[in-house]
Amino acid sequence: MSDTPLFDASVSFLRRALDARKISSVELASVFLDRIATLEPKLNAFVTVDRERALADAKAADARIAKGEAGPLTGIPLAHKDVFCTEGVLTSCGSKMLANFVSPYDAHVVTLLKDAGVVCLGKTNMDEFAMGSSTETSHFGSTHNPWKPGHVPGGSSGGSAAAVAARLAPIATGTDTGGSIRQPASFCNVTGIKPTYGLVSRYGLIAYASSLDQGGAFGGSAEDCALLLGAMTGFDKRDSTSLDRAPENYAAALAAPPADAAKPLAGLTVGLPREFFAAGMSDDIRVAVDAALAQYRALGATTREVDLPNAKLAIPAYYVIAMAEASSNLSRFDGVRYGHRAAHYDDLFDMYCKSRGEGFGDEVKRRILVGTYVLSHGYYDAYYLQAQKLRRLIAEDFRRAFAECDLIAGPTSPVTAWALGAMSGDPVQMYLADIYTTPVNLAGLPGLSHPCGFDRAGLPVGLQLIGNYFSEAKLLEAAHRFQQATDWHLRRPALAA
Repeated sequence: MSDTPLFDASVSFLRRALDARKISSVELASVFLDRIATLEPKLNAFVTVDRERALADAKAADARIAKGEAGPLTGIPLAHKDVFCTEGVLTSCGSKMLANFVSPYDAHVVTLLKDAGVVCLGKTNMDEFAMGSSTETSHFGSTHNPWKPGHVPGGSSGGSAAAVAARLAPIATGTDTGGSIRQPASFCNVTGIKPTYGLVSRYGLIAYASSLDQGGAFGGSAEDCALLLGAMTGFDKRDSTSLDRAPENYAAALAAPPADAAKPLAGLTVGLPREFFAAGMSDDIRVAVDAALAQYRALGATTREVDLPNAKLAIPAYYVIAMAEASSNLSRFDGVRYGHRAAHYDDLFDMYCKSRGEGFGDEVKRRILVGTYVLSHGYYDAYYLQAQKLRRLIAEDFRRAFAECDLIAGPTSPVTAWALGAMSGDPVQMYLADIYTTPVNLAGLPGLSHPCGFDRAGLPVGLQLIGNYFSEAKLLEAAHRFQQATDWHLRRPALAA
């Protein structure tokens, strides 16, 4: 084996080591479980760590490997965002409302990954019910950014991003409603991909906004994400929005040699939205993004300006739609069948009120109230219907742009990770941090963020790539070729050394 520590190795390296019997899955799982025990108190990236179950999964994986039945992820440790129902394991969604909920079944994603032979280390922390951009709204406390503890890791999948960045897990699942995979990937210097809406089943994914939520993957590189995403996709008849498409082998596509080794991205046209490069982006991010785009050109890609004229309206449209859907989805949490129930109440109505008042945090209550308001009689046409019309206009903008280019590139976020508590008193300011990511969800498109530099404070910067429907392979290949030529994704925070 090389001198690369196992906790810092790629998934493909770990696969080779397991297949060559240079390490067992039990030993590999123990490496990561020991790191979690050491670093978790500084990060709070996990809600649940199940050492006993992880070692049992690893033992089963070793048996499959011994029989020659291993797949690409058999025996590879993984962490699940605590929004995916996992049989026999606490599934809290970061909320007091579900702080005692042990799921009786597996989400479709969890089932697929179990079948693939992954070793589940535990469930990662998140913004409550995925509502937030900083992982500060969790009932279980804030997660810290491994690059600068005391700063946010992004959200809502901040626990998963922090776990991969600190090498507490080589890969992790996440969900993205308005940027909740891409933004924390940017803040934590990891790679994260949100696929086309409907490509990953939402069955067993506790819903925030059903027309926007989508499961996705975190990894140390585009190659790691390709391996994980390939195992997560597949039609599921239990999800009415699941797309009946044959799964793709994204990792195999990356392994194929390019036609021109010196210019591996020759023929690729990358669109640069004028609206993404206007005022509002920090100078440090602009410098890092410009340098990354220069690297893409050096690899053979061409760039051209495109227009997304309605992108500036994505934030108000997104938050009206997301909050409206949240108010509907979260109405099921009433203290009757499962979840938190108030200890003292006078009647059924009082039980509803007190259970929901005690079980939900401030940000969730805020979004439920706004969502209920925009759906109410007299306001539905003025707000919700208008937001849906804007959604269609935004999707049409992307359709026209992709007639001129293969991919679209720009910053993932207008800022780098802020200090914990810095935006807690100004939720609107935090909402604006999603300005570059929400249009992608409104249109149902795939998006990816990969590391591309650092600001002057040493905090990571991510580049966002957006593709047309079902262009995950193209996104992953572009990021992979960039990562073959650069080392931004290989840099680790001092905490993870």
